[in-house]
This record gives sequence, C-alpha cells and structure tokens, in this order.
Amino acid sequence: MKDNITIKTLAKELNISIGTVSKALSDSYEISQDTKQRVWDLAKRLKYERNPAASNLRSQKTKTIAVIIPEIANNFFSLAINGIEEIARQRGYHVLIYQTHENTELEIAFTDSLLNGRVDGILISVSSDTNNNAHFTDLVTRMPTVFFDRVFEDIDAVRITTDDYDSAYEATCHLIECGCKKIAYLGALNNLNTGKQRMAGYKDALEKHRLTFNHGLIVDSHRDEAENYDRIKNLMLNEKPDAVISSIEDLALPCYYVCKEIGINIPRDLKIISFSNLNTAPLLNPSLTTITQPAFEMGKEAAGILFRILDKKHLDPNESITLKSMLIKRDSTSCI
Repeated sequence: MKDNITIKTLAKELNISIGTVSKALSDSYEISQDTKQRVWDLAKRLKYERNPAASNLRSQKTKTIAVIIPEIANNFFSLAINGIEEIARQRGYHVLIYQTHENTELEIAFTDSLLNGRVDGILISVSSDTNNNAHFTDLVTRMPTVFFDRVFEDIDAVRITTDDYDSAYEATCHLIECGCKKIAYLGALNNLNTGKQRMAGYKDALEKHRLTFNHGLIVDSHRDEAENYDRIKNLMLNEKPDAVISSIEDLALPCYYVCKEIGINIPRDLKIISFSNLNTAPLLNPSLTTITQPAFEMGKEAAGILFRILDKKHLDPNESITLKSMLIKRDSTSCI
C-alpha cells in the first residue's frame, strides 16, 4: 500500500517545521525562494497531494481562478493560457476557461456567475464588440481582476498589453523601406485600445514617410469568413495595394488564398505582414512575416500579478504593463 505523504512527512524529510512547509506550498512571501524550491521539489518527488477541501476551508478560498477569453483556438490565447496554467499549478490552483466568442452578453453572463464565489480571481481579455466598460468598472470593485492583451484604459485595474503602436509603426516602416508605397491595412478590434493603437502606428508611419493615408486601403474585418474573403479580394482588384498589414492573424491566410486565386505573386507583387502567433507561419509559401506577441510570457505575468493581489502584496491597483512584441521578417516581405 502506498504510504500517505503528508506535510509532516515533508517537514521531517527536510528537517524544517510543518508551518514552514505549509507556507512554502502556498508560495508565501515569508519563505525564501530556496526553501520553497526544496519543498516543491520534494513534494513532486514523493507525489505529495494537498487536501484541497481542508486547505480551502481554512483559507476560505476556492483555489480556482477564471480565465475569460474571446476564443481558445486563437494561437495567442492558447499560448497565454499555457503561461497562466504554469503559474497556477505552482500555487496549487485550478483554472476555469470561458470563451466569449466575441460576444459581450456572454462575457457579462460569465462574470456575473463568477461573482457568486466560484473563483478567487479573474483574468480577462475582453471581446472585440465590447464598447461599454460600465460592467467591468463594477466588476473590479467586487473581484480581483487583471486585464490582459485586450484592455480598457479608463478602468482602475491592472492592465497587461503589448506595444501595439510601436509594432504597427515598425511593420509599416519595414514595408516602406522595401519600396512599398500603397500599403493596405486590415483592421480589427476597432472598439478597443488594441485596435486603435495598431491603426495609429500604421498611420503615423505613413505620415513620417510622407505617404498619404488612403481610406480606400482600409478593410475592416467581419465575423463572417466569406465576407472577409470578398472584402480582401475587392481590395486587391480595385485598389491594387503593393503591401498589406493584417492586424489579426485570422485575416492573413485569406490574403494568401486571394492572391493565389487572382494571380498575385507574394512578395513580388504584394508583401504581407500580420500580427500573429501562428506556429505554421514559417511553413507557409512564402513564409509569413509576423509581429509575434509574447503570449506565454503575458499569461505568466498576468497570473503572477493576480496571485500577488490575492496575497495582498500588489501595491498598484492601476498598474499598466507593456511587453514588447517582435517583428520576425520572413519571405512574405522579402525586398526582391
């Protein structure tokens, strides 16, 4: 029969107090990182399992956090979830994942249901059609909440984003340096600061290089994939751009399909850049130049801050953190 491994077992093995082991397993700030690591390593080796019912009763915590995202199939969000789960596991927490499918009503329904004590805190990236932050202003006063990637700037809550403005600016400049003068922009997330910052970076780069902003080169995304395809095809046929920046990865592949259908050569006739964490980007023909966001790191950062809030160790309730994305140049923008 397998021996019952308890906190007392770990304490005896490491020659430290039961209280120290308990605090180390809870990642307490009172315990040194070296001691915590020794406890975690031994607990893993001996396959120690905490009694969640007992510890939750003592702490009055659910040991569960919620992650609310637009869609799990998106490469960015799947990587962010991996980062969140890594931190949650270290803390002995479970993660509940909710998909809003870009629906504000679902988003509000989820947060309302979570206020009944099912979770200790929420990590959220808001849906693209959200244009009223009143609900979230109330939410952050009632539940520890951290916003990541898609955020509201005018809510007193921790916000973690990437450098959307700088990334779009750099991408546009890269295309201009390759000789492009008629750069189209495939827009999305127009209600959110994320989309606004990306558009602003694109427009300012054009102005910096004395290129005229042309509304005819702007295509806004639609929920219907067939509609997006038609809009991109009409853009190529009517405006004949020499480059495209896609503000979301869902619009990048339709560009490839349209170009194949109507005989546009990438990158000779058209260069393409996309905000994307698509792991197959290097395998496309030609390989896709991407603005790759640090999604995994963002997930870890967001979860880490949420746990500091839960531990009452986070001092800035209105902190704004910006992580840097990377422009990865590939064949789709080759300066040939």
